[in-house]
Amino acid sequence: MCSRDPRVNDNLGLVHSCAAKFRGRGIEYDDLYQAGCVGLIKAAERFDPGLGNKFSTYAVPVILGEIKRLFRDGGAVKVSRSIKELALKIGRERESYIRKNGTEPTISKLAELTDSTKESVIEAINASTIPLSLTATTQEGEIQTDIPVPSHDTGIIELMSLRSELERLDRQDRLLLELRYFRRLTQSRTASVLGMTQVQVSRREKKLLMALKRRLEGA
Repeated sequence: MCSRDPRVNDNLGLVHSCAAKFRGRGIEYDDLYQAGCVGLIKAAERFDPGLGNKFSTYAVPVILGEIKRLFRDGGAVKVSRSIKELALKIGRERESYIRKNGTEPTISKLAELTDSTKESVIEAINASTIPLSLTATTQEGEIQTDIPVPSHDTGIIELMSLRSELERLDRQDRLLLELRYFRRLTQSRTASVLGMTQVQVSRREKKLLMALKRRLEGA
């Protein structure tokens, strides 16, 4: 896969939406967002369109996994040496660009100046403490945002996460939940369709819901 995968920039909104779910839990939003970007890049590298899944459906659990890793690691964000070196290079090129042009460089311009991909520049900026702007000002004074970040409803993110987890269940368990919560059948009717007793459906349903809850919450 080409490292300049457009799916990374096209889906940065997913990262913001996933990171927003963890606001106020003891870790700075910038760190949450950085971890989410790492997850998005990993998803782009590993995604196999031949499996028939949408990229966003595949990416959300990977993004959430990287963010949840922060909490397991005590909030520590590991930054590679190459990213640190790129951050320093970006800082030098940014200062040089401002001196010559009097304006902040865009992400695209920084990628061009450092011979890097835009996603690498974004990751380096998030990993550094260098105050870099993600916008540029035109001669007319208008602000142009270089990174498209569409708004996403948190409910959509949760739905995609749930759908991804459901796809991991075996056919019988997935059908049980589909009958109960998508087709809204009673436990008795579901038992009849699946050849089970109502008690078996009740016990299995409870176990499945608890397992899904743990995985979605990262427990």
